[in-house]
Formats: sequence, structure tokens, C-alpha cells
Amino acid sequence: MLWTILVFIVFGFIVGLLARWLVPGAVPGGLITDVIVGIAGSLIGGWIYRHFGHGGLTPLWGFIYALIGAVVLLLILRAFAGRRTVV
Repeated sequence: MLWTILVFIVFGFIVGLLARWLVPGAVPGGLITDVIVGIAGSLIGGWIYRHFGHGGLTPLWGFIYALIGAVVLLLILRAFAGRRTVV
């Protein structure tokens, strides 16, 4: 169980870093935000993949959909962070 969680965190970290590389610019947070965006993106990507009727994720398609989910999540995060005004 612990091993699965660690692998999931490392996978999310890698996906988050790649998403941040694909969507350059200022993003609030640091490495922790990258891990959270990667993990959440992989969850969103997996849900979308299963929503279209695909059963199990192969490693390549799982990675691609996780990356797509992380990029979309990062774009949404950037859109909301860009609206902040400092007083």
C-alpha cells in the first residue's frame, strides 16, 4: 500500500513537471503544487479516459491522459491566479 502511494506521488510529480514545462510562465506554488497538479491531472485524465468507454489504462495512454489532465488543470489554475489583484 505504501509503495503504491509513493509510486503515485512520483508519477504525479513527473507529470506535474512536464505539464509545467509545456505551459511555461508564472504559476503559484512550487514543487508541492507540481505534485498536486500532476496527481489531480492524472485523476482527471483517468476519469476522462474511462468516461469515453475505455476500461483499463495502458501505461502509455495513462501517461498521455494524465499529462493532458495536468495541462488543463494548470491552465485553469493560471487563469484564476492571473485574476488576483494585490492591494
